[in-house]
Amino acid sequence: MERIETILGSISSFVWGPPLLILLVGTGIYLTVRIGLLQMRLLPYALKLVFSKNQDKTSQGDISHFQALSTALAATVGTGNIVGVATAVILGGPGAVFWMWFSAFFGMATKYGEAVLAVKYRIVDAKGQMAGGPMYYLEHGLKQKWLGVLFAIFGAVAAFGIGNGTQSNSVAIVVRDTFNVPTWITGLILMVFAGAVILGGITAIGKVTSYFVPIMALFYLIAGLAVMITNLELILPAIATIFSSAFTGEAAVGGAIGAAIRYGVARGVFSNEAGLGSAPIAAAAAITDLPGRQALVSMTQVFIDTLVICSITGITIVMSGMYTDKSLEGSALTTAAFEQFLGPVGPIVVAIGLIFFASSTIIGWAYYGEKCFQYLFRNPSLLIVYRIIFIAVVFIGATVSLDVVWMFSDIMNGLMALPNLIGLLGLSGVIVYETKRIVSKIKEEKEAARAGN
Repeated sequence: MERIETILGSISSFVWGPPLLILLVGTGIYLTVRIGLLQMRLLPYALKLVFSKNQDKTSQGDISHFQALSTALAATVGTGNIVGVATAVILGGPGAVFWMWFSAFFGMATKYGEAVLAVKYRIVDAKGQMAGGPMYYLEHGLKQKWLGVLFAIFGAVAAFGIGNGTQSNSVAIVVRDTFNVPTWITGLILMVFAGAVILGGITAIGKVTSYFVPIMALFYLIAGLAVMITNLELILPAIATIFSSAFTGEAAVGGAIGAAIRYGVARGVFSNEAGLGSAPIAAAAAITDLPGRQALVSMTQVFIDTLVICSITGITIVMSGMYTDKSLEGSALTTAAFEQFLGPVGPIVVAIGLIFFASSTIIGWAYYGEKCFQYLFRNPSLLIVYRIIFIAVVFIGATVSLDVVWMFSDIMNGLMALPNLIGLLGLSGVIVYETKRIVSKIKEEKEAARAGN
């Protein structure tokens, strides 16, 4: 077993190594140039669209813009926002936070492009619901069905580990350590909760996440702001440290700038999943008139996940200065940082945040996994089998340590990006075309609004 773990560990390090990270960020930079810094120019409009009550209800789709975004956020805002950020700072130093921001900026363009293609090439399945994502735009847009099949295989398998077992395991451990609750009880509660939502399909998932995600995000945001407001004098020095060490490698493993870049970019991508091809599966279900409109909403996912939530964790850790304590790893570092500022309430904040984040990830990834499974096996009656197995793994993951399974799933998660990025680059012309359409439409709408006034 140790031999297998060693082999899988080596494969995982290779898959998530510099070549993939360079390709992920490089694709984001390329798309940013081609769409003319859209993520900067139209971010205010995109955020306004997210929370607008006057959303399109006449076009095709199963859920609203906000519900599609919430489902995607539910899947991406997970342990990576607490554990992943801490690990990045430990291995890459404070400068890793800067490189997380860097990759997120260009990742917004990648996420936008994914959503454009997901809506553009979505289909209506046998149950009358929308089905879309990389597998469909690889088949119908790029005309390379074999790449779509590869993506679906990787996605269906990865869902059990990165989007399920690892999340329930993290929740069970933090609840046990913080509240002294046996892991099997936590596993049972999580399984019942996940089952009740997942069995209801995308409509139920969309409704639950639209309530669940804002609450969990606001909870963690308020806790982070409480730390910063009560320690205003530490914010600017912390940000200065992040920027200075980003280019010096200060406090990074081996003191190398490469460590700050590698771990900052890697954990940023791992958190917001820009380029992995998971989020566009949820975007495809949105009710929208133009692909670009939902794509703008999807783009804000990276902004919220990394530039807001991950920043709270990263800045709090740097403010505390506890990243220099080599005895603290992962969530323990985040917990120690919050405890330094909030006292006994700190560990509870991190524990509750982790419970929220990981639980929501399970729900979001259940939808991703089943859509990949549905693509491979077009028989709708088989979906219930996948859902039941997925729900069972929630309990298993909380009670049993299956390192080999999680490592294998991690590899599948990384491999999802390869066919997806090929699709993004090969169909970049379509993304540019749809961008021109939505920009023109927004201009028309603004002119009509002014004329009406």
